[in-house]
Amino acid sequence: MHLELIGLGKTFADGKQSREIPAISSVNLRVEQGQLVSIVGPSGCGKSTLLRIISGLEKSFEGKVLLDGQEIVKPTNDVGLVFQQYALFPWRTMCENIEFGLEIMGMCKEERRAIAEKYIHLFGMQGFEDRYPCQLSGGMQQRVAIARTLIMNPKLVLMDEPFGSLDSQTRNDMQEFLMDLRRERNDTILFVTHNVDEAVFLSDRIVVLSKRPAKSLRIFELIAPHPRDRTSKESNDIRREVIGILRQERISPSPAAN
Repeated sequence: MHLELIGLGKTFADGKQSREIPAISSVNLRVEQGQLVSIVGPSGCGKSTLLRIISGLEKSFEGKVLLDGQEIVKPTNDVGLVFQQYALFPWRTMCENIEFGLEIMGMCKEERRAIAEKYIHLFGMQGFEDRYPCQLSGGMQQRVAIARTLIMNPKLVLMDEPFGSLDSQTRNDMQEFLMDLRRERNDTILFVTHNVDEAVFLSDRIVVLSKRPAKSLRIFELIAPHPRDRTSKESNDIRREVIGILRQERISPSPAAN
């Protein structure tokens, strides 16, 4: 499996000023099976828009998104999307939330419940099957959201700042959990984050985007094995370089809008 982005571009119409606002410009990227690739960039540069294009939610854009050579032009079960906000159904229990996609597909209750229970065990959530989202911690709710996505066995998982609303300790715990899950499943993940430490800890590669219109400034290859030392010299060196690029983007003049 591989994902390929070819010359992706996106502009938005500003109706009030009768002009177009460029959001993304000529982004090219290839992601191989089993890789976790993080995308970092200045706030508002188009990271989430990029994920929306890849997921098939954006209809009007330049370039192509290819998954195993097939163009993505609409939402598909081959691509799963995990949001920062958990987007769980408050009236459904943990187990019912996890099995929701299988229910929509028409799978019988007994079969989908058995599969959901396997994910509950894999995610270490036994004993909470009948709890509602309001009865779960933030970290537990995000595990449910991830399980609901992965139960569909997508070829590609998109994560849009999935741990951004968690406290520092819970965020570190979820990063460790995601690494354990990758070793178990070998999922291919495209991961948007504002947290450079998180990107360095999790990633096989880090793509640094410019401010709007977003283009790729640099791609970092991280070769240190997992579990990765957060404070190693290699991690600190890459962290320093990424932060330096982002700082320069913040202070450099913005291009004129079209």
